[in-house]
Amino acid sequence: MTRKIVLAVIGVGLIVVAILVARNTISNRKEWRPNSAGKLVTGVFVEKVKNTSSEITITTSGNLRAKNRLELYSEVQGIFNHSSHPFKPGTWYRKGEILLKVDDKEEVIALKAQKSNFYNQLVLLIPDLKLDYPDAAGKWETYVSNFDEEKPLADLPKPDTEKEKLFLSGRNIYTAFYNVKNLETQLINYTIRAPYSGVLTQTLVDQGVLIRPGQKLGEFIDQSVYELEVAVNTSYGDLLSVGKSVKLHNVEKTQTWTGQVIRVNSMVDQASQTIPTFIQVSGKGLREGMYLEADVTAKEEKNTFEVNRKLLIENERLFIVRDSVLDMVNVEPVYFKESTAIVKGLEDGTLLVANAIPGAYIGMPVKIYSDDNGAADTSASTQ
Repeated sequence: MTRKIVLAVIGVGLIVVAILVARNTISNRKEWRPNSAGKLVTGVFVEKVKNTSSEITITTSGNLRAKNRLELYSEVQGIFNHSSHPFKPGTWYRKGEILLKVDDKEEVIALKAQKSNFYNQLVLLIPDLKLDYPDAAGKWETYVSNFDEEKPLADLPKPDTEKEKLFLSGRNIYTAFYNVKNLETQLINYTIRAPYSGVLTQTLVDQGVLIRPGQKLGEFIDQSVYELEVAVNTSYGDLLSVGKSVKLHNVEKTQTWTGQVIRVNSMVDQASQTIPTFIQVSGKGLREGMYLEADVTAKEEKNTFEVNRKLLIENERLFIVRDSVLDMVNVEPVYFKESTAIVKGLEDGTLLVANAIPGAYIGMPVKIYSDDNGAADTSASTQ
């Protein structure tokens, strides 16, 4: 009995001690109240808006093609026996040099025979002219005396009267003359000369082979002038004009050239709804088939501002800072570039958020950072 009483007294004592200790702890603890200024404040970089006039530049691309291009075809048959240089791709020829010559010995002999027959007809014509048309005999005698079988046939003297013309026709003078001229024209076709200085880009025959009429022989281009065909959206079609200057560059943007619009097709490509536009360009480093990008200045938009495309929300809204909190404004995109967009609707002096903020919302407290604060800090908190 005594043991139970002792244990009960000890238990009550422990409970009393615990209550006293708890009360002392609660009375001595300092009360903590959250600081109203203790919210997390995100740091942002801003850009002050200043509207200007922006050039709307259309970027398009295409492959270069020589403006002066000659596809070589044969009009005659024979053995390919001569060229001023080796008839191979990449060979350069000066203007007037022989690209390809087909053996024309038979044609030369036939021409000389025809010229000889014509000369004989003229010689037999002179005595009759002296009898019937003495006034015309002098000019024909001069023509005969100047006749040279090694040179191209000169034009016939013009008859003074209709009777004289009929007399010449009756002697087949005109028929014989045009037979000779026809052979002379055919003989020219046996030799293909370079119409301008340039280079062979394709060859399909070798020296010594038999060439047939209509056979393609190769391609020859002028390396000094090129054309670039590009496709321009129809919305800018009315802004393109012949003579407009165009900036061109290679894909790596290590080389640049200045071209000029020389033709604008009047027909729209139905599949792509674009207008084929042709740009002429010359300069060092250009080659046939080279891929180039063109920056065509279509028009100028006033009161615009250029922003990073990543900052646009649904392509029509932007975050700004107003009274140390985020706000949002609507803008009108005018033109999209590769990484930026030209927009309207921002007022001068507006503080535009210049960096993307994860989880941003209207009314979000922010702290504006300048470049002096350092780009490493993206958020701050105040207690």
